[in-house]
Amino acid sequence: MLDAKMPEAWRVLRIQSELVDGIEQLIKVRGAVTVFGSARTPPEHPYYKAAETLGRLFAESGIPVITGGGPGIMEASNKGAKMAGGDSVGLNITLPMEQDPNPYQTISLTFRYFFVRKFMFVKHAIGFVIMPGGFGTLDELFEALTLVQTGKVEPFPIVLVDKGYWKGLVTWLTSTMLADGNINALDMKLIQLVDTPQEAVDIIKAHVVKKSAQAAH
Repeated sequence: MLDAKMPEAWRVLRIQSELVDGIEQLIKVRGAVTVFGSARTPPEHPYYKAAETLGRLFAESGIPVITGGGPGIMEASNKGAKMAGGDSVGLNITLPMEQDPNPYQTISLTFRYFFVRKFMFVKHAIGFVIMPGGFGTLDELFEALTLVQTGKVEPFPIVLVDKGYWKGLVTWLTSTMLADGNINALDMKLIQLVDTPQEAVDIIKAHVVKKSAQAAH
């Protein structure tokens, strides 16, 4: 949300301040997994339970969890991580009518600018796990795919949970975008589909092991 009364030069300084503060606060959570999903998912929904399990499994594996800090899937993932004694990070955003930070964050940051927040989602991530969600979730998914596809970030797993939910999107990508030559077969391999939190965690852990082996050589 922009402050219309703020001179442009001062706005740049505010952006710089958010960047510096975010980087400093998140130094200790290198090697984190970022979890996205709907803010509208209620606690009684199976997706909420799955996201809570996901957060717990990552925490038990020593992998910090980063979310957008809000309700729904974000809250569930933070809750699972915090209750298991892990690092549970919320990157909250200032919005006109929402959102209140969920209470399950061991590190809580609040951003004014979406693009600074997005940078923080990626900076320390070793993987993205995408739970069912809406426009915001799709925005984060396709931004991650674009960054990896274009080599702007070191490749990391992008895992979509619940094959049934994502089937229509993946089918369209294959039958339309791939068929028209707007992406290629390697691009489609950037997406990994699973049905359970455990499968998602296993993919991220395998990536960590592979990176460690490469670093050792």
